[in-house]
Amino acid sequence: MTSGNSAVASSSVARARGAEKLIVALDVPDSDAALLLADQLRGHAGVFKVGLELFSAQGPALVRELVQRGARVFLDLKLHDIPNTVRAAARELARLGVSLMTVHASGGRAMMQAAVEGARAGAGAGETPLVLGVTALTSLAEGDLAEIGWHEPSEAVVLRLASLAQAAGLGGVVASPREAASIRRNCGTGFTIVTPGIRPADASRDDQARASTPEAAIRAGADFLVIGRPITQAADPAAAAGAIVNQIEAALATWQSGDRSA
Repeated sequence: MTSGNSAVASSSVARARGAEKLIVALDVPDSDAALLLADQLRGHAGVFKVGLELFSAQGPALVRELVQRGARVFLDLKLHDIPNTVRAAARELARLGVSLMTVHASGGRAMMQAAVEGARAGAGAGETPLVLGVTALTSLAEGDLAEIGWHEPSEAVVLRLASLAQAAGLGGVVASPREAASIRRNCGTGFTIVTPGIRPADASRDDQARASTPEAAIRAGADFLVIGRPITQAADPAAAAGAIVNQIEAALATWQSGDRSA
């Protein structure tokens, strides 16, 4: 293979890897809009997130349709109930064929363990979804955490919940990009970190109190970046996603070259 062809191949691999790290939040009100976005963004994103709004409006049928079309689905319902209920819910969600699902880490060790058990049971002979523990919502600032009784700094709260999630057998957590580096140091390389609250430098923060750029999140050790409105509300969602993938790839290249400062 010539050196030119090698460069093209390397670029293609990098782009695929960058796109795989992008989770696009399908925060739209109906199936038609969600499926249109998924079609527009095919090849630009590795995973599509279905959250409370869309699942409440369209239910399991949309999730099944996305999976049947070959999409990897992150079902972000943030389960939080008694262990028996969460076990049963996780079992049913796993039967939909989703790749990732969430529970609130503040639900405790027994509840998180039950979620993993349910996910395994629902997957059967198929691939078990990755169960993620939601630590502290990225919309919560220090004052909000104190108001609900968490008087530690946000990083301490998140690290405590991440450690508990890991001890309970979860494969990773959802956390602000600002805590990603600390989680990575504390929980190791095999623990998945999914970071919402990602905003390009020139984008509005909207309702995200602990936000960060794609580059900073990758350099901090995030495995997946969840991005919604900067892509889904753009005039050209595919172009917006492509620009973010370029930022992810640039951060990966810098990180791999040895500059790993967050």
